Amino acid sequence: MTRTISGRGRAGLIGLVLALTLASGPHTMQAQVAPAADVAFAQISETDVRGWLTYLSSDLMQGRQVFTEGYGLAASYIAGELKAMGVKPLGDNGTYLQAVTQRSYHVTQRSSITIDVGGESKTFRHGDHVVFPVRAGGKQTLRFSDVEFAGTDRASEPPRPAPAGASSTANPGRLVLYLANSLPRATLAIQRNPRTRSSAGPGTIVMRAFGGAAAIGYVTNLPPGADRERSRPDFVTTQRVDAPEPPAISADDTVFTWMFSKSGASWADIRAKAAAGGDVPSVTLRDVRITIDVDNTYEVLETNRTENVVGMVEGTDPALKDTYVFFGAHLDHMGYVKADGQSNGRVNVPVTKDPIWNGADDDGSGSTAVLAIAKAFVTGPKPKRSVVFVWHAGEEAGLLGSRYMADFPVVPIDRIQAELNIDMIGRNRNDDPSEANTVYVIGADRISTDLHNLLVDTNRGLERPLTLDYEFNAPDDPNDFYTRSDHYSYAAKGIPIAFFFTGEHPDYHANTDSVDKILFPKLVRIAQLIYESGFAIADSARALDHDNMGPRSGKGFRGKLERGR
Repeated sequence: MTRTISGRGRAGLIGLVLALTLASGPHTMQAQVAPAADVAFAQISETDVRGWLTYLSSDLMQGRQVFTEGYGLAASYIAGELKAMGVKPLGDNGTYLQAVTQRSYHVTQRSSITIDVGGESKTFRHGDHVVFPVRAGGKQTLRFSDVEFAGTDRASEPPRPAPAGASSTANPGRLVLYLANSLPRATLAIQRNPRTRSSAGPGTIVMRAFGGAAAIGYVTNLPPGADRERSRPDFVTTQRVDAPEPPAISADDTVFTWMFSKSGASWADIRAKAAAGGDVPSVTLRDVRITIDVDNTYEVLETNRTENVVGMVEGTDPALKDTYVFFGAHLDHMGYVKADGQSNGRVNVPVTKDPIWNGADDDGSGSTAVLAIAKAFVTGPKPKRSVVFVWHAGEEAGLLGSRYMADFPVVPIDRIQAELNIDMIGRNRNDDPSEANTVYVIGADRISTDLHNLLVDTNRGLERPLTLDYEFNAPDDPNDFYTRSDHYSYAAKGIPIAFFFTGEHPDYHANTDSVDKILFPKLVRIAQLIYESGFAIADSARALDHDNMGPRSGKGFRGKLERGR
């Protein structure tokens, strides 16, 4: 996992269980996906798991750091195992490898805002009292007549529909203005939104809280707007840069004073009240029309390539096999100390005699579990929907492979039913023997209550149920694990996810994370749970409901959740 920087013969007939509730609203009398008995599941082999993980965490892999020979060897090994199993390749050109392209960009910014107040217009170009973000997305022009200042006193509101017949660019919705240092109270609830990135800027958070299609934030000290030195990249990413994004812009007193000039409210008074710590009222700006022109040019300075490994077992139902359940883990780790004695700079312990960070638990355990699950689907019963197995590249370097997969998916993104992510399931938290039965589940309730409840039911049906612990799912958990592994790239696209994890330990991101410390029986039990849970999703005729209720399970929580609440 990336650091903060930056039962036998048991079966399961998968069916539909009508969950009838007395609650009113859209979730009344809906069918729930649920596991039952009588499917002869394949049983994951400890012998297989031990052999795969011993190889993946050997010195031959050189610590599997992304963009290195060692990572390439690991990817080739996984691909070879998939081919031997008979898993269908889903990578580029009939292979198991999906090229992941990381590019660094120099950005030329020609974006502008034109503000019409009472029939009089002023245009402010990037660097002239307004600054657009360097990653502003593809070119677009947006026109707004619904302009509101979000004071600190107002609750969030849903977006207002555009007038009938209006195009999204002609009238995309609401433009929200805000004070960057005095965000509205409504934004405090944004953590309940499963698509919210913890790294999102205030403009994005305000847009989400108030249903805005763009935002302009007042800042006292406007950041520099001039073009930077061409030879130095402005940013590096594996994600798309050409897709239009909701503009999040910064502006100074000149711009805000002009926007408020005929509103009946004094911008100077609003500023003074906010500075004094008072509650600032919201204001609707009348007779104000704003046109935003986003015009960035992205020049590629450097390109690096690595690979995700991806394969598929096709579903059996002609109508459902073009929908998918993803199982994922990250294949990379921290690498090794170079010949000049320099470490990779992202390790937890000083260099000892062993220069290689083998990453047996992080995330050799998850990578091995996905191999085991793939074999179970090949050798065991086949579900109605197809199942896809992904070994992501560069999680330790910023979720590179999963972000690429989410932006350039190998199957249509809207046909992915769920993504089950496995990252570190081979140890006990802090090496505590009392944790021998525990697996931490993160994120399963945030987008789909169905998914949370399905995991609970599947676990209860195991011959030896595990303890499902939700401590790290709490939105205020300081570890912020929800945003730190590959599932998050899928959750940001609205796909239900579950992250399986057994906790950190003294060898986390250390050169002592070795295969001899792996608790193989525990790893196998967790992999079996994930396999049977994923089968339940894949074999159901009904898709998981997306009720988007956010995190409700947390420390001390046990059992199922009421849907829609």
